[in-house]
Amino acid sequence: MTKTKLPSLSLRIDLDAERRIGPGKIQLLEQIKEQGSISAASRAMDMSYKRAWDLVDEINRICGQAAVERQTGGKHGGGAMLTPFGLSLVQSYRDIERAAADAAKKHLVSLQSGMKSSRKG
Repeated sequence: MTKTKLPSLSLRIDLDAERRIGPGKIQLLEQIKEQGSISAASRAMDMSYKRAWDLVDEINRICGQAAVERQTGGKHGGGAMLTPFGLSLVQSYRDIERAAADAAKKHLVSLQSGMKSSRKG
């Protein structure tokens, strides 16, 4: 017997009408941390480098401080890494996301039980 997966919750934090942090920006930061560069992170997410760079610039701007720090050249070329603030931003977002999912779990179960299966078989 297969366990039915619950609907998932997607979280976007509106800091104000113009400033938002959501799953895409957080995933990009996580990929930058994992890949060590904005270009590698953009490739991993199937996103253009320009789009990734624009998002990084937006994150830095809306937060009022750098979440990503570029590293210049060297033997193996440049790269990027998360600043301590960037690491904290990702952790805080994931903590809020977990708390929201825990709080919503019984409602998601109720929502799912009230829906008819749309799986094709």
